[in-house]
Amino acid sequence: MPDLDIQISVEDERWPDEAQLAPLCERVLGAAATFLSGAEKQPFPTQPCEVSLVFTDDAAIREINAEWRGKDKPTNVLSFPAFPVTPGRMPGPMLGDIVIARETVEREALDLEKSFDDHLTHLMVHGFLHLFGYDHIETDEAEKMEALETRILATLGLSDPYAGQDPLA
Repeated sequence: MPDLDIQISVEDERWPDEAQLAPLCERVLGAAATFLSGAEKQPFPTQPCEVSLVFTDDAAIREINAEWRGKDKPTNVLSFPAFPVTPGRMPGPMLGDIVIARETVEREALDLEKSFDDHLTHLMVHGFLHLFGYDHIETDEAEKMEALETRILATLGLSDPYAGQDPLA
């Protein structure tokens, strides 16, 4: 299993504290890294790769989304790779940041009739894949990314979050 150095920052009191989030983050990102390394032959540096997760609220992610993506609205997850990466290429020792908004995750989980933890798990995997250069702008990219998410989530015992939907593109 590739070694990850997971840094957690909790910016909203509605999230569990760092000590409670750490096991979930380690399990989910560890599974994603192991899958990418094995099934996709994704190389990893010999030293632990650093990835930070920021657990925040809609107001904070709205500001970030407006500043960096020009979209003045909250979103569920944003990813910021530390360095440009192409899937299958060696990443640097710092993978980047994943920012997740509490209220949006709650709303979406209710709308999707999924548990909060299952939806959060999906969003962490989604954000992690973005750090490796995966995207869903074009339909073929979306299909590849969604297939990876589905396969990674299956290793965690979760069903296909895209069943019956068109790709995200």
